[in-house]
Amino acid sequence: MANIQTFFDDHVATIQANSTFKKIMALPTAQRWASFIGLFLVSQIIIFGSLYLLFGKIVVIGFFASIMAGMATGIGALPALFLTQISDRLFNSLLGMAAGVMLAATAFSLILPGIEFGNQLSADTGIWMVSAGMIIGALFLHFADEKLPHLHFDSVSDTHVETLQKLSLFIVAITIHNFPEGMSVGVSFGTGDTKNGMILAIAIGLQNIPEGLAVALPLVGLGVNRWKAVAIATLTGLVEPIGGLLGITMVTAFSSILPLAMGFAAGAMLFVISEEIIPETHAKGRSRIATFMLMFGFIVMMAMEQFLG
Repeated sequence: MANIQTFFDDHVATIQANSTFKKIMALPTAQRWASFIGLFLVSQIIIFGSLYLLFGKIVVIGFFASIMAGMATGIGALPALFLTQISDRLFNSLLGMAAGVMLAATAFSLILPGIEFGNQLSADTGIWMVSAGMIIGALFLHFADEKLPHLHFDSVSDTHVETLQKLSLFIVAITIHNFPEGMSVGVSFGTGDTKNGMILAIAIGLQNIPEGLAVALPLVGLGVNRWKAVAIATLTGLVEPIGGLLGITMVTAFSSILPLAMGFAAGAMLFVISEEIIPETHAKGRSRIATFMLMFGFIVMMAMEQFLG
């Protein structure tokens, strides 16, 4: 498997060889930046305008929220511009808080609303529909873990990695798990409850911050350019809008599957928490602070649900 830096460099070279890109780069600085900004704005108008015309306002809002959640991975990677490593204690604390946030978001923004919506469709069936979805979601990630080459959090030190190839497998794992997280944001917006969707998007964004750091710092430690490391970490989170768009359009078009879809997203998130995040916080023998941070993250998310939901 080609390493991530080679993959990134090849795509940058392809872009630089593009004739339109060359013409823009030949412009004076102010015009060059104005051209890039203009092209970006036009592309966003086309994308969001098409979504609005095809599916309505809620899909546009949900897609935008999933983009913001995914971009949080890049925000988490920004310290790699100045640092080469952080302490295990701090990293485990961040992961512990992320686990608590995700647990609360899963319970309050996916499972409970899913059961309630299922009961509205058919009396006393919500629990069964959500449970079935959770099992399917967990099995989905189980088979993805089995079939796709990757490494887990606890197989890669957050500050020391032997090879770029090994780190590439870890980045694949982050990308795999970001897809259902993005889908959970989209599914949540599919209920029509914008507040609940925004709360879940914030939770996913908070959880993505330490993941971005976990990707960027080892890249810097292996000699990758700091800005490239941040860009690569950001790209791992940009699979979330794809999952978000799929989730929200699916449940908007077929509202009867909403409880199943919310269960699917909840099961996938619980799988990630149990399989990846919590084991990493216990891997180096300093689990107590991570345990308290998990509780703190859960309380913070529970409070947000209470006051904003």
